Amino acid sequence: MTRSTTDEAAVPPLPSPKERRRLRKAKSLSEEEVAAAVGVTRATVRSWETGRTSPRGRKRALYAKLIAPEPAVKPSVVKPSVVKPPVVKPPAAKPPAVTPEAAAAAAVPEAAAAAVPEAPDLPVAPPVPEAPPAAPPADPPPAPNSDTRTGAEAPDERRVSPAEAFDELYARTAPGLVRQTYLLTGRRALARESVERAFELAWQRWPEVAVDRDPAGWVRAAAYEYAMSPWHRLRRTHRQPDAPPTEPGKRALFDALLDLPPAYRRTLLLYDGVGLDLPETAAETEASTPAAAGRLMTARAAVAERLPELADAAPAEQSALLHDRIGGLARAEHVPVPRPARAVRTGSENKARLWTRAAVAGVALLIAVTGLTLHTAPTHYEQPISPPERVGGVPPRGGPQKLTAQDLKLQKSLNEQLAHGPERLVPQLE
Repeated sequence: MTRSTTDEAAVPPLPSPKERRRLRKAKSLSEEEVAAAVGVTRATVRSWETGRTSPRGRKRALYAKLIAPEPAVKPSVVKPSVVKPPVVKPPAAKPPAVTPEAAAAAAVPEAAAAAVPEAPDLPVAPPVPEAPPAAPPADPPPAPNSDTRTGAEAPDERRVSPAEAFDELYARTAPGLVRQTYLLTGRRALARESVERAFELAWQRWPEVAVDRDPAGWVRAAAYEYAMSPWHRLRRTHRQPDAPPTEPGKRALFDALLDLPPAYRRTLLLYDGVGLDLPETAAETEASTPAAAGRLMTARAAVAERLPELADAAPAEQSALLHDRIGGLARAEHVPVPRPARAVRTGSENKARLWTRAAVAGVALLIAVTGLTLHTAPTHYEQPISPPERVGGVPPRGGPQKLTAQDLKLQKSLNEQLAHGPERLVPQLE
């Protein structure tokens, strides 16, 4: 798993809560500034300094770097190969104070290796003239600086293309994310498909993902959502989980994870497996912090029934033990290797192109059908002729009918009596 194997090992141990507060005040940083730099609320920072909670994962590394004591400046031991490209600064008697913005920039893993805190910039060939102290430029123009050992262009001077940034993120997070998704679903093929689908979606929305505060978290959330979709149950290849591990301990943990409800399983994996703190876990699972805490406690209790060593452990010890056990289970399982980053980008572009063409064809078909309807439809309303029906017992036949003998007798009587005047006809009864 990515965080358990790389980030956690690089973070130094945090001092005591009281010492954290003292170090923050020594650097003249307020709780609001620390919260803005780390990406949490002021209440969370206060909770860290009182000892109620402790930062985890990426926030732990950023918080530790932010409150770390300033080392003594030793220009003689600074290697030219690790010095950032010279930035013109005014001379100062002592190192500048750490700001939240500088601390947030120092948390990036790629920039951490090249940063030399509290040390003056050393000139490298070719030298750049020093600017006057009164007006230091905010954004100095790029200079043709190169690395002193290799003669190549400095890393910060080279512009990284979107494809290169995507490939770097894919190579760094995709293998571990496949293992995490396998623990979430118990299906190796679905885990690989979910991760590749999430990265395809990330490449389609790369302008949004590239500026996200945690691009790896964005891709992880997309992969988890796709993997936990209930529609996969209708697919024959994903109806049943894969064979569990053969080792009894790992098999018990694997079965315990799969027996949990999906939301509880995801909460436990994010908090105890990946190493997120509780607010981050609640935000990624789209739940409130109390709800995420309740799910976590319920999931731990259910797993503790399968693992006897967790039953008598304290909550902090349970978290550390589950972190090690989940990490060991993820590393021990053989999961399929995801496709190369170039193939994922090409597949994403092909799918986007296909959906675009389908949308254009659908709109064109709709326009054609609408035009045909307008051309063939009548321009005015014509009321339909009602079918004949029997009314009051009268037969529906039309036209004059043949006179009966009684009709003929009546007609003859009328013709004879009305010949001499307007006398009224009096019926004669026989």
